[in-house]
Amino acid sequence: MRHNHLPTLKDVARLAGVSYQTVSNVINGETRITEETRQRVMRAIDQLGYQPHAAARSLRSGNSKIIGLMIPDAQNPHFWDTVTGAEEEANRHGYSLLLATTSMDAEREKAAFHALQSQRLDGLIPLLTYPENFTADLKALKSRNVPVALSASGAPIPATAEVDVVQVHFEEAAYELMQHLFSLGHQRIAMIWGVGRSELGNDRASAYRQAYAQAGYECDPRWFVSCGFRLQDGFHGAEGLLEMDNPPTAIIGINDLIAFGAMQAVLRRGLRVPEDISVAGFDDIPMSSLLSPPLTTGQADGARIGQECVRLIIERIHNPDLPPQRVHLSTHLVIRGSTGIAAQSNAAAQGSAALAPEHAGLSLIRQGYPWSS
Repeated sequence: MRHNHLPTLKDVARLAGVSYQTVSNVINGETRITEETRQRVMRAIDQLGYQPHAAARSLRSGNSKIIGLMIPDAQNPHFWDTVTGAEEEANRHGYSLLLATTSMDAEREKAAFHALQSQRLDGLIPLLTYPENFTADLKALKSRNVPVALSASGAPIPATAEVDVVQVHFEEAAYELMQHLFSLGHQRIAMIWGVGRSELGNDRASAYRQAYAQAGYECDPRWFVSCGFRLQDGFHGAEGLLEMDNPPTAIIGINDLIAFGAMQAVLRRGLRVPEDISVAGFDDIPMSSLLSPPLTTGQADGARIGQECVRLIIERIHNPDLPPQRVHLSTHLVIRGSTGIAAQSNAAAQGSAALAPEHAGLSLIRQGYPWSS
């Protein structure tokens, strides 16, 4: 049967030979309906392709079954891992996601937050670049009993924001990475700090500086390069490092995308990774293991971040009076082929050969943190 309009509840009732109220009762799970009548209504729904109006259902039930999610960078696969994890967990509980992106821009972030805030949502997961701009908004959501879960991995969450938080501890993997590079003989280690704002990535930057201080090695401030957060920014940042008279023997990107850009700069210069320059990043996005050589990286499970945020939302829906929850997620180093024994002297600048990397039996020093298992 073909229709030139969207089928309505009345169309279903007419085809099934029952009342409008009976169709409504079947759709809303009313138990005082005979199985024969329920089956007749369901056959009519299937035949017409009727879809119950979500907004109307939400007004009746008080629940939209929708959770809002904001991600800061649509070009970074790490955040799509977070979306995937959040969607899987939401679907498992019968919820859908409403997604917005912000490009780490303060004005776009405000607009996206307020657009989601105006929707009929059962919860909100804003991965904020500028969390200090939303103190009043978070309080307003709390007063409306809208659950909020934030993910923190650098930008500080305001102390007054009484919300649930998933805290990702990148400093663990950063410390392991520095010890790994020191053990390979690297003392000239650069970090390309490609972030959307200065407060982001402080966990990794602090671990980098602390590791240098603890090792007693001199750290040239020129090895710490601030730049934008796009892949090409990592490329240009590495180009500047390679122009130095005595360039670093290892380059760390604040994330895998920045590291990818750095690796391309090294290769285009005719140098080898890792024989001339070692390169590493953070996040462990899927393509990191597929590069040639595959990237050494600090693994942060993006999907797990999304899952835990949704889990906190669902738990808050069912237990609104719980005190603010904080979930701590550890990170760890994944050693692959992009890091090797440090090139000697100016070998990196001259493109001369270096020893092949040997990772077998490498001892990694892991700092004890109170949230570590």
